[in-house]
Amino acid sequence: MNNPSATFPPPVASSDSAAARATNVSKIYGHDDSEVRALDDVTIQFEKGHFTAIMGPSGSGKSTLMHCMAGLDSLTNGSVAINGIELSGLSDRELTKLRRDQIGFVFQAFNLIPTLNSKENIVLPLSLGGQKGDDAWIDKIIDTIGLRDRLTHRPSELSGGQQQRVAVARALASKPAIIFADEPTGNLDSKTGHEVLNFMRKAVSDLGQTIVMVTHDAANASYADRIVFLKDGKIAGEMIAPTQDRVLDYLKHLGE
Repeated sequence: MNNPSATFPPPVASSDSAAARATNVSKIYGHDDSEVRALDDVTIQFEKGHFTAIMGPSGSGKSTLMHCMAGLDSLTNGSVAINGIELSGLSDRELTKLRRDQIGFVFQAFNLIPTLNSKENIVLPLSLGGQKGDDAWIDKIIDTIGLRDRLTHRPSELSGGQQQRVAVARALASKPAIIFADEPTGNLDSKTGHEVLNFMRKAVSDLGQTIVMVTHDAANASYADRIVFLKDGKIAGEMIAPTQDRVLDYLKHLGE
């Protein structure tokens, strides 16, 4: 990389434009000689209406950062806020409600309920919270994923790519402040994976959603507006408007 410093903008100051932010976050496992710092004093934020990818070598802290920011794992030090709400001050019940209302999740496994059809799976988080949801918004999501003719089909009647699009639509249904996606195309072939990523890209560009995606794939990361690189539990750099070639080039240096 000729001028790698040009790739890394200064950290964005905390503001109301942040869907999520972490401040001086550490996650430590073990003690003394066996201590492992999965996250080491990380400060970062994710802007509303942006698609961010998190990349780094195995064991760099990618999934740990996502899980801590989503309230799925506890912190050793530091603080996390979702849409301006500090997670540390919440009771278990309040945290559960925040995750249901403010956060969407997409994983490698589609995690659809096999006895429910596509539409029922999409609105499931709303149903569990006793909410009806915004019909116009849900219709817009359904049209964006292009599966209106498959709404009455159960997961077993859908392809893998269709199931994952339903899973992403489910994450969008409650208009969350942010969606965390952990290797969302990991169980899909290349062509189907790019179909899902195109939908995620449209969810940000056309629907104004905020997505943070953990991925090891440079082609997948190129769909994002920004990439955050981690190494040894620390932020190693950032890249704005990434391309696959630039990502591959930087990953070579990151591994050195």
